[in-house]
Amino acid sequence: MLAAMSTPTEFRKQRAARRAGEFPPAPEPLAVPVFDSHTHLDITVHESGVPEGVTGDPVLGLIDAAAAVGVDRLVQVGVDTESSRWGAELAAKHEAVLATVALHPNEAPRLADLDEALRVIDELAGQPRVRGVGETGLDTFRTGEDGRAAQEASFRAHIAIAKRHGKALMIHDRDAHADVLRVLDDEGAPNTVVLHCFSGDAEFAAECIRRGYLLSFAGTVTFGSAGSLREAAALCPPELMLVETDAPFLTPMPYRGRPNASYLIPVTVRALAATTGRDVDELCAAISANGDRVFGSWSA
Repeated sequence: MLAAMSTPTEFRKQRAARRAGEFPPAPEPLAVPVFDSHTHLDITVHESGVPEGVTGDPVLGLIDAAAAVGVDRLVQVGVDTESSRWGAELAAKHEAVLATVALHPNEAPRLADLDEALRVIDELAGQPRVRGVGETGLDTFRTGEDGRAAQEASFRAHIAIAKRHGKALMIHDRDAHADVLRVLDDEGAPNTVVLHCFSGDAEFAAECIRRGYLLSFAGTVTFGSAGSLREAAALCPPELMLVETDAPFLTPMPYRGRPNASYLIPVTVRALAATTGRDVDELCAAISANGDRVFGSWSA
């Protein structure tokens, strides 16, 4: 039996509006399997429920729905201590799931005892099926000046945790590109850095690529207004590319505004293949190989 799902904090309830409408239809399955490098199964169920036809345990239903279209592995991402514990427990029990643990950048300034929360994250990061520390980073869009010192202190602490445990660092960067690089330079980046839901332009992408960071592209790459993001994706070599949903958020076109889930990865990966001029099957194989290199084997 799976652990009880984490209860959304007030921040998690406020940080995005409930997804509107029904889940989109399932896309055509991929011929070559790929994985979702960033999903929130717990938030998806709490905020959006499950797609039509899913019965029984909702989390297992979401995992099975993804597998049915060739998305056979997932990375469940923590945003606070409760969701991080839940994700670690899920990964320990399900071979298709690995976990990352962290305090979301916008969560950190709200905590009464940041040091204690970081202690919990540090402890969880040592678990064998926790393969990353994130999502952490900087967000100047939702956090004002009064919270940015705590946000940056939390980011620096997460970098240290990732290095201490030899785990990948998964970064949330919103309107903070230069400051993210500054902090990474100050602290010394871990061996593996992933820019979750990459949102920069070609210039920022080139700098991240030069440093060997991986760029993870979400449904935003399909948005009509995302021309600069597609230019960045076109620069990214396949060995540094990942694909994600950030479910239940950032649903790809033509379903923007409806609930997202890992079974929609084929929509985004096909858009990436078109943007980069690469074969879909070859791109899926490259992304899967990147997953094994970044997170290790799901079967271990």
